[in-house]
Amino acid sequence: MRTAAAEMPESALSRAAVDRAGEHRTDETWLSAAWLRESTRAVLVAQDRTLVAADGTGQVGIVLLPASSAPDGMRYFLGSDTAGVDYFAVSVPDLQPYRTPGARESGLREIGTLLTARDVGLLVHAVALDAWHRTHPFCPRCANPTEVAFGGHMRRCLSCRTEHFPRTDPAVIMLVTDTEDRCLLARNTAWEVGRWSVLAGFVDPGESLEQAVRREVLEEVGVRADSVEYTGSQAWPFPASLMLGFFARTTNPGITVDGKEIAQARWFSRAQLREAMVEGVVALPSGVSIARTMIERWYGEPLPETPSW
Repeated sequence: MRTAAAEMPESALSRAAVDRAGEHRTDETWLSAAWLRESTRAVLVAQDRTLVAADGTGQVGIVLLPASSAPDGMRYFLGSDTAGVDYFAVSVPDLQPYRTPGARESGLREIGTLLTARDVGLLVHAVALDAWHRTHPFCPRCANPTEVAFGGHMRRCLSCRTEHFPRTDPAVIMLVTDTEDRCLLARNTAWEVGRWSVLAGFVDPGESLEQAVRREVLEEVGVRADSVEYTGSQAWPFPASLMLGFFARTTNPGITVDGKEIAQARWFSRAQLREAMVEGVVALPSGVSIARTMIERWYGEPLPETPSW
């Protein structure tokens, strides 16, 4: 098996520079005091979007407001940095009322690769929490309203007092190679012609990650994966996935697409993939996705800058 898995660089949305400081989540007194500190900063989040602006050097960053200037809304504690700054997210229905000159709305998919480790880590955390809170206002046990607790990392039922925690859905994403070291790429039936990526799928209940890789590859393209090696992970908070990356290898490259989820699948050599991208026949996922990181790790260097998705 190639050593690509062990050497793969960190993917765009896996970067972070702020300690989540989970020990403070249950201390309401500490959280209240932190919110009142002059140094505390808040990021506004609406669905998967926030406000961003460029600084004097052209670096794009998320807009961080003093807590005293932040609007009312569901509030989530994101952590603290080494300089003693505490960070919160505030959920708002619309960002438009809070735009200032030089600021614009954007989302993780558009700017994830442009942000610093601090900013992308804060935004991934905020978007993931907000997606869960927006869809869980009621208790699944008794159907009564729930409230935000633990600094945004739990909801508590106001009636039966049951505690509910954010959900994360594990999904495997795998780059399969054959004995000629060709890469297997596929096109989903829901995608327009030209969009290609590696295979991926959710983990079934009671299934190991390695089992999920082998099952998905077999179900989608009829290929049996002989070896499976973990390579890294990336949060994908749209709304609640954790992408677990694997490199897999097969000795039997025969392809049979399922026709339901996968429209096309084919093997690419490095030269064939580069040529297809330059000719505009293949568009790969953008750099914000772990899929692009995995493909470029297999390829051996960054691929040409072409239209992506």
